[in-house]
Amino acid sequence: MTADFSSGARLEIRITPADVGKRISVRQVIGTTDGHPMFTDTVGVLASWDAGVVSVTRRTGETVRIEESSLVAGKVVPPAPARAGARVPAVTDQELDELASRAWPATETARLGQWTLRASGGFTRRANSVLVAGDPGRPLPDALDAVARWYGERGLPPYLQMPDRSPHAAGAAALGWAREGDTVVRTAPLAPLLELPREGVSLSRVPEAAWLAAYHRTGDLAGAALAVVSGGPSVWFATAPGAIGRAVVDGRWALFGAVEVEPAFRRRGLARAVMGALARRAYEEGAGAACLQVEADNTAARALYDGLGFTDHHGYHYLRLPRP
Repeated sequence: MTADFSSGARLEIRITPADVGKRISVRQVIGTTDGHPMFTDTVGVLASWDAGVVSVTRRTGETVRIEESSLVAGKVVPPAPARAGARVPAVTDQELDELASRAWPATETARLGQWTLRASGGFTRRANSVLVAGDPGRPLPDALDAVARWYGERGLPPYLQMPDRSPHAAGAAALGWAREGDTVVRTAPLAPLLELPREGVSLSRVPEAAWLAAYHRTGDLAGAALAVVSGGPSVWFATAPGAIGRAVVDGRWALFGAVEVEPAFRRRGLARAVMGALARRAYEEGAGAACLQVEADNTAARALYDGLGFTDHHGYHYLRLPRP
């Protein structure tokens, strides 16, 4: 996308590190031709500005690193208008699973053909399982043996995150890997979520003390666990009295998760308010579609998301190698 810097306008840099998280347009010098400077423009979310390098995440999810010294113009720009009746863009199962993996990044990864092995000290199955996609580059029994060794070296149980439609699912099950944790990946247009109430919800770039205290999966959330929760292209944490949530903006997608309401505060619309606040911020960063993952047997959460317009895209499950 081309930024709107008119040729006759005075070029000014009107952004600072305080604008991290906002949608911006920047122009930079990329060289000279016949003694004249050549420019290129970038539009996206200002992801970081550190040590003389400006990082901008485009709508596609690509992050562009720009030397501060090459900037000649920059400004904050409003998000594109939300379109009523907007549809979720066409996307494959694998693309959404990889998107979700970036939004919940493991602290250690390795490749096995087209599979990604992920480890994070045991914090959550997703960050400590193999993202199965495509060909592992060797026969399935050999690939599963390699997986078992890799996780065994780290003192972790071997898990596979297996798409329901994967051609490897039946073969792994036949080799003794046990199925658990059926999960549904759901999508929705982001625009309807902008109409949700969001009063009383605060947003932060890092998980603050109240958020950490309310997140039920953490225990002692430190080290690898904190790195996973805080990781992703553009992460936001929502906190309200009795409720929390998390969203990661990755290009045109907003991935929601960790939406939790304390039992004493349920049936007050707090989950909707948290979703509304996160959706508004994601929209301001250029997102237009929403995605989330929910356990297949979580009927309460699925009913909430049904009411917000989410529909099933695909499913996956985990396969675990039973202990000898």
